Amino acid sequence: MNLKSIYITFLLFVFTAGIFAQNREFNGLDMNMGNLYRLSSAETRSISPENFTGEKGKGGMAIPDPNAPRNTANATHAARDLGQGWKVNPYVRINPGETFTMAEIEGPGAIQHIWMTPTGNWRFSIIRIYWDDETEPSVECPIGHFFGMGWNEYAPLNSMPVTVNPGSAFNSYWVMPFRRKCRITMTNINDAEAMNLYYQIDYTLTDVPADAAYFHA
Repeated sequence: MNLKSIYITFLLFVFTAGIFAQNREFNGLDMNMGNLYRLSSAETRSISPENFTGEKGKGGMAIPDPNAPRNTANATHAARDLGQGWKVNPYVRINPGETFTMAEIEGPGAIQHIWMTPTGNWRFSIIRIYWDDETEPSVECPIGHFFGMGWNEYAPLNSMPVTVNPGSAFNSYWVMPFRRKCRITMTNINDAEAMNLYYQIDYTLTDVPADAAYFHA
């Protein structure tokens, strides 16, 4: 085989590989300007105190009610004249020593974004994340440390994986894949003070690549 034949064979290989890559179904993860135009069968969901399960069409369903069960209509007084569809339950209250389950998700899929604004001492708020059938968490960390605020004081932070904005708005953009399930909890280890937690967890239900690793912290 002469040099010209080798060169043509190489070009055909590159062209065929490019077509194959374009024809593979996009799983909806790692969104960027380079793949923004691609369609996907992935399903995006969001969990918050306004929608604990992430079920489609179930956000903002709380009704102002001073007798509502705990953590289901915490902003009843503020929303008393607004009614259903407004921020009737924008946060949960976690008592001293209590562990609150923020999310339980059936996979496969991936966490794409976590936003939260916690009150109280950030060193006393412990986030834990369990992947699949784990009994011990892969993530176990004071929330301040997780978002780069280990001194328990606000400071502006702007990076690709983590941002902290004025008002102590914590944002994580780490992609965290899971194959069977995901469970996220917050524990208030402060013996003297309850905490309020505003949060939103955005995730995608989709196929996860075989080489995708689990997030640890």
